[in-house]
Amino acid sequence: MKKTLVIATLVLTILSSASRAAIVDTVSVYSTVMKKNLKAVVIRPDNYNAAQELPVVYLLHGYSGNHADWITKAAGFQKAVDKHNMIIVCPDGGFSSWYWDSPVDPQSQYETYVAKELTSWVDGHYKTIKNKNGRAITGLSMGGHGALYLALKHQDIFGAAGSMSGGVDIRPFPDNWDMAKRLGTYAEQPERWEKNTVFNMLHLLTPKSLALIIDCGTEDFFFKVNENLHQELLYRNIPHDYLTRPGGHNWPYWTNAVQYQLLFMSNFFGRK
Repeated sequence: MKKTLVIATLVLTILSSASRAAIVDTVSVYSTVMKKNLKAVVIRPDNYNAAQELPVVYLLHGYSGNHADWITKAAGFQKAVDKHNMIIVCPDGGFSSWYWDSPVDPQSQYETYVAKELTSWVDGHYKTIKNKNGRAITGLSMGGHGALYLALKHQDIFGAAGSMSGGVDIRPFPDNWDMAKRLGTYAEQPERWEKNTVFNMLHLLTPKSLALIIDCGTEDFFFKVNENLHQELLYRNIPHDYLTRPGGHNWPYWTNAVQYQLLFMSNFFGRK
């Protein structure tokens, strides 16, 4: 009898665990500044209906990607919302926006869209913590640059920021990834490039004003600029987590890296 009861309890436990799964929504958000609808993926924890206000992590894609990249190319990562009891939002940041408000292209105003329009829309449609202590932002490659760029400029919106394999200094790559289409060429518009590279924005920080985590593989072509950013943050006495390990600029690396990022964000949300 006891053996039957134990087996039945085990089966119920397994079934209960299997039934827990993140809830994935694909939504359409209208951008007033760009006058167009943009898709976003919103991932909610299994207990969302019973929850009160939840923290949100905005997770940005890289160059040539879209809102669905994380959910399709890092399959399974979304389970973290149940573990950490948070919401993850994956915006569409355009093919090559670099998450700037482009002075060249009026259809590429992704700083305003992500930092203001999207965060406001999410707060209006989901049960979220509606202040910087409940918002974080991170991303990969172009999105790693974008996450730090947006958080540095909008420290009233985001309390924590991260980067995975981020293009944290754009200046060594003047001919790459359509950046000249967003800022003009480096040769003709050097002040724009200098102003809009994360490396040159650290003066906006004061110690502990923004929780930071930076991650880059040692075989990544962005490793050197990430190492330089780390050293500059040390020089300025800006606290941050800095992670490196063998790996390149690819999805196997980011599928692993995002777990560290979300743990960091969860710890930030949970601090007193």
